[in-house]
Amino acid sequence: MESYREYLGNPHVHSIYSDGAASHREIAAAAEDAGLHFVIVTDHNIRAEGLEGYYGRTLLLVGEELHNVCRRPSVNHLLVYGAEHEMAPYAFGNTHTLIRTAEARGGFCYLAHPIDKSSPLSPDWRAMPWVDWPVKGITGLEVWNFMSEFKGLLWTRAVAAIYARRPAWGIRGPQRATLRLWDELLSRGERLAALGSANAHGISEKWRLFGHAGPSYPYLFQCINTHILTREALSGEATRDKALIYAALRAGRTWVGYDLPYPTHGFRFVARSGAARATVGEELRRLGAINLEIDLPAPGEIHLLRDGKRMLQVNGTKVRHTSAEPGIHRVEVYRRYQGRKVGWIFSSPIYII
Repeated sequence: MESYREYLGNPHVHSIYSDGAASHREIAAAAEDAGLHFVIVTDHNIRAEGLEGYYGRTLLLVGEELHNVCRRPSVNHLLVYGAEHEMAPYAFGNTHTLIRTAEARGGFCYLAHPIDKSSPLSPDWRAMPWVDWPVKGITGLEVWNFMSEFKGLLWTRAVAAIYARRPAWGIRGPQRATLRLWDELLSRGERLAALGSANAHGISEKWRLFGHAGPSYPYLFQCINTHILTREALSGEATRDKALIYAALRAGRTWVGYDLPYPTHGFRFVARSGAARATVGEELRRLGAINLEIDLPAPGEIHLLRDGKRMLQVNGTKVRHTSAEPGIHRVEVYRRYQGRKVGWIFSSPIYII
């Protein structure tokens, strides 16, 4: 929408404080080189203090990826943003208590890789899905996680050696099971935004694949990112800009973009009814017919979904569709890349009532 400003970031990254390979400063430099406006370091069960701020043109923020380290196998990974306190002591109990505690401390939560596959090649690459259902109080789901998808490609040593050098050959899009889960939760009345991330660890021993380091921070920051719409422009003042970024993520004014095939900057999804209008993450009350508008920065295969079912499919750069039906509307867009059809854009819903 015209009154919003679009920014690009990656909200799930690991540093040397947990199982990553780079310092916060090095991560920020890689993010700046990739053109990201913000990056959020989410180390496992630790919050590094005193490192937030602008590094060049990129704002680095600090959240956490929390899970109960005593639980085997390792499941229920929760991304917590904005709590401003170390949350790891609360990760050893009930996940619902953890979510409520994060909220009480001013934070909000997304489920990390809720559907996850394993690789047989390493015990470090077990599946780590979310298993404690039902879950309440979350803001959304990480619908596309690069390293989670990448791990699921590593079926044999020969295949892993190929994908380590050419990861784009295997990256196709969010798992269909994740999208089905998202639609199922939305159908139950949950309002859940979309998050996309690198889950970057960098060139670490954990991800060293038979003589090859695997995907690096610079490479991953060009791939699966989260785009947000803020109510005001970022100013370069860290505290103010942090509040704007977190407000957008909390409100679900987001879409997931696979920016390697073609940058998804400029995507727009708007619903109008009479004088009322809404964009991703927002609610629209019908005042008659509903006009749905989708605009892309380049041609793609556009899927418009209502309540988890495809309403229409169009090839091109825009859709103008009129409807009288309420429901939960979201957009998926696919694009050809290196000879394959891949996922490109996955929007948070517009809730039309």
